[in-house]
Amino acid sequence: MLVLLAGIFVVHIATVVMLFVSTIANVWMAGTSATGTNTTGLWLNCDAGKCHQTTFAEEDMASLKAVQAFMILAIIFSFISLVMFVVQLFTMEKGKRFYITGAIMLICWLFILIAVSIYTARFPHYFTAPRDHHGYSFILAWICFCFSFIIGILYLVLRKK
Repeated sequence: MLVLLAGIFVVHIATVVMLFVSTIANVWMAGTSATGTNTTGLWLNCDAGKCHQTTFAEEDMASLKAVQAFMILAIIFSFISLVMFVVQLFTMEKGKRFYITGAIMLICWLFILIAVSIYTARFPHYFTAPRDHHGYSFILAWICFCFSFIIGILYLVLRKK
């Protein structure tokens, strides 16, 4: 049981780190153009090494702000869930379940789902060149989506022994 809890703890830390990376890194969309490699993230648009603030059409800016907000909320709730797990691990009676930790992690899962779904639905028309594709930040966000769901369910099922 101790090995299982340690494994879940390590995966939870990895999820928090990957959420940070996927939110901060500017590679949600990537591609090549005549000037070189261009990447677009939630915050910056980089073309051939020169970066500037990400701008989309006016009707998509609200969606971008929503994606930014939900990814930041996902990081916050994932970190709170990690802290709650440590607190519950040392203060909870034996035989009890990690309900609070699991619930907070599932809220994090929901925020990631909302953010990545908005991005998937609202921004595919910006892939104009044949070599444009989703970047590693976008893929990391989907990986964090899977990990946070699995971790949240495991926290709800596990008992402290």
